[in-house]
Amino acid sequence: MNKKLDKFKALADETRLRILNLFIKSGKNLCVCELVDSLKMPQYHISKHLNILRSAGFFNPEREGTWIYYNLNIADPSNKELFNFLKLYLNEKQFETDYELLKQRLLLREEGKCVVGFVSEDELLKKIKIKTMEAK
Repeated sequence: MNKKLDKFKALADETRLRILNLFIKSGKNLCVCELVDSLKMPQYHISKHLNILRSAGFFNPEREGTWIYYNLNIADPSNKELFNFLKLYLNEKQFETDYELLKQRLLLREEGKCVVGFVSEDELLKKIKIKTMEAK
């Protein structure tokens, strides 16, 4: 019973729902710096909420070099059901805005991996513009 209760407690916070939204909608493994830049929140704040979600069994962290990537734990059938529900439920403007920022941030990946770390909003926009021009 405690594990199920922990899951629902973890979902009872807007920041944690915003974090889960990014994983659910993108279907990607994400690192903390991508979440920081997308949600425009401090690293310690994001890390604290990721830890709560990980403890509740929603994530499997994996270290790759300097970065730790988090991925959704879809092996747990109850998680799969919750994620499907949240995918339909998390459709307010803030969740959509977060996802649009994440899509822009993911343009900076190289070979599917984060390589830039944390960037300011101005620097992020410059890098995205450069990447977009290079792709043309």
